[in-house]
Amino acid sequence: MIPIDVVHSTAMTLMEKAAIEIPDDYLAGIKSAADAEEGDLSSFVLQSMLENYETAKDDRRAMCGDTGCPRWYVKMGNEARIEGGPVSLETTLRRATAQATNEIPLRPNRVHPLWRTDHNNNIGIQAPEIEFGFEPEGDWLDLVAVHKGGLFGTDYRMLFPSDGIEGIKRFFLDCLIAFGKRGLACQPAILGIGLGGNKDACMVHGKRAACLRVVGDRNPDSEIAELELELTELGNSIGMGAMGFVGNSMVIDTHIEVGYCHTGGMQMSFHAFCLSSRRACARIYPDGRVEYRTDPRWFTPYQRRETVEWPLT
Repeated sequence: MIPIDVVHSTAMTLMEKAAIEIPDDYLAGIKSAADAEEGDLSSFVLQSMLENYETAKDDRRAMCGDTGCPRWYVKMGNEARIEGGPVSLETTLRRATAQATNEIPLRPNRVHPLWRTDHNNNIGIQAPEIEFGFEPEGDWLDLVAVHKGGLFGTDYRMLFPSDGIEGIKRFFLDCLIAFGKRGLACQPAILGIGLGGNKDACMVHGKRAACLRVVGDRNPDSEIAELELELTELGNSIGMGAMGFVGNSMVIDTHIEVGYCHTGGMQMSFHAFCLSSRRACARIYPDGRVEYRTDPRWFTPYQRRETVEWPLT
């Protein structure tokens, strides 16, 4: 059984890592963008970002003043058992979020949408978001902490089958240009594209694509993988760079996830992760061992399964 006190201490560490330490894959992506950037102001922004990352890590302070909205992605092996059960797990993640907000510190961004009630701890009704996934084997628990911007950088459009790939590209460019001109996202960023599902599922697919895949990871469908690369190249060819300045470094990588949808539609969601790409991951075992990593490893073959049954091999 996985000890709940280990879950709490791990969650606290992950909240700090996600706020302060840049994942290796994204840091490499930013350095590549900085080397390739031709715009003066965009180059300045990218170099400033790299310097800021080092300062944040040295000083153990959040790399951005706006630490977004903390959220959790939780994955359990089928044999995993947690002390106190799933309610205890959720309570522990909420407690760790509130404690980390005060101790790291994080900016307390969560308020009631109507009354603007603020408990100064990023906790409230339906906050933080905790999403669950499962795997057919294993007795471990994976925790992924993500500090995702909670305002702009996201859009949705109902496309139709006849729109095809060109319709996907058109909406992709519409989002990038609008966000760049209006300052609605912090570029450069990892972009997540959700295709299909119903509307709410489409948004989930896109956000997970942005937050839970690493730079350089490709969809196992070769044609989707090719489209990911094509969209990245397209996004970096519009004349915009870091923070919307003139340049050619708008996109670090593009990830696409799909879900089966209604026959008459082709839903599409667009999500820009923060330029800080704040995520941290760990696997907890029943004996109390904890393995930290930066790759969430969320999209396994099981998560993308198409069949009714899943063979246990």
